[in-house]
Amino acid sequence: MLALIQRVTQASVQVDGQTVGRIGPGLLALVGVQPGDDAPQVQRMAKKLLGYRVFADDAGKMNRSLTDVDGGLLLVSQFTLAADTSAGMRPGFSTAAPPGEAESTFNHLVRACRQERPGRVETGRFGAHMVIGLVNDGPVTFLLRT
Repeated sequence: MLALIQRVTQASVQVDGQTVGRIGPGLLALVGVQPGDDAPQVQRMAKKLLGYRVFADDAGKMNRSLTDVDGGLLLVSQFTLAADTSAGMRPGFSTAAPPGEAESTFNHLVRACRQERPGRVETGRFGAHMVIGLVNDGPVTFLLRT
């Protein structure tokens, strides 16, 4: 499982012109599910998303987590993140989980995060064409793997 996280001052996702998820300060996480990602990996990713220290403390050092700053989390499934780009000029998608497996795993991640951060986790819509707006804060962007 992969998650490209971006510290944001705000982020939103629209489907068919309708906003389906929106947060203020927090993290936007683009999530790629790979074949075989299982419950322990989902739990590790949820722990990383909520506990990764990318927010400034009083000294200006990245020492606070999403939980510490009471930030929002916008989770967006993005199968292209798991693409194989190692050869040629076109991505291959055999390294991404099949849609049914990916949706189930992604939904498990959403539930795990919502259990720890009730009311603070928003999502896009799995499998939909989404338009994402964000204001990257920093910029601060990291690729997390489990």
